[in-house]
Amino acid sequence: MKVMGLDIGDVRIGVAISDAIEMFASPYTVIDRKKEKAVVKIAEIIKENNIGKVVAGLPKSLNGEEKVQAEKVREFVKKLESVLKIEIIFVDERFSTVAADRMLSEATKKGAKDKRKVVDKVAATYILQTYLDRKK
Repeated sequence: MKVMGLDIGDVRIGVAISDAIEMFASPYTVIDRKKEKAVVKIAEIIKENNIGKVVAGLPKSLNGEEKVQAEKVREFVKKLESVLKIEIIFVDERFSTVAADRMLSEATKKGAKDKRKVVDKVAATYILQTYLDRKK
């Protein structure tokens, strides 16, 4: 069974997908929330890739408290759960975007606009890989 990882932001949603044996996460795509119907797009990706579970990054402050963005993520996940009949698990994503940004800064010198989209996919991959590693 494959697992999908989501890095849910106000503007974009980074998407990652695991391999069938749930060992490795790979960047998949970025969904533009302003241009695409995000819930419909996620449902399509789930169907096309035979996804059995979704892992959503939950942003927290350094001391572990949930702030405004965490509530926005929870609201979006509620919408997903109302449409999709699939298990959705939250994973602490405190350092996912920072880690993704650092990795990409060292690996590429693309323009800022392109880099943001790549960072979102890599952050989703980081979130999903964190889940897969903890599961072992």
